[in-house]
Amino acid sequence: MGTLYITGDTAADKLLNANGTALLIGMLLDQQVPMEWAFNGPSTLKKRLGHLDPKKIAAMNVDDFVAVCCEKPALHRFPAAMGRRIHELCGIIATQYKNKGENIWAGVADASELTARLRVLPGFGEEKAQIFIALLGKRMGVKPRNWKTEAGVFGDTNPRTVADITSPETLLLVRSWKKAEKAADRDKQSRPLATARKSAKKK
Repeated sequence: MGTLYITGDTAADKLLNANGTALLIGMLLDQQVPMEWAFNGPSTLKKRLGHLDPKKIAAMNVDDFVAVCCEKPALHRFPAAMGRRIHELCGIIATQYKNKGENIWAGVADASELTARLRVLPGFGEEKAQIFIALLGKRMGVKPRNWKTEAGVFGDTNPRTVADITSPETLLLVRSWKKAEKAADRDKQSRPLATARKSAKKK
């Protein structure tokens, strides 16, 4: 049982902490929407379908499944695209990991193998895979050899991501960190433009 706090809904958080498939779906959805919205997605799906069984989801017609994801309130800002990714993810879990998301990391000795497994999942790029490994290590007690190395900067103690959230207070810390990072990025982007304008004035 994990220690993740994220949605503000006890039942939704309990599902994430106990169900590997739910955790993977939540991580998949965690982009371009608030974290709470993304990680509440698995609970919403379970309520609509009556289950969160990868084999049953994969057996559904993909358009029918996408329609479920698009029901209001939508599962995501881009529910159709994410619905197709979830459908593909569930197919992989059903056929390659005995229908359990947690089998992706169960018994993995070295985190480099876990990275390789995650990177072939739909929507799991380098950074998302790193954050998920940090999430497993920090919140789920899954710590294969070299997990901090594979997690990159997300393996440190700074409150950067969902991997660092255990309470309303830590949620606020992560939000503050993200806000500061976005502000820093905007500042970096504006500097070249400001420099160019100064150079133009001098000419």
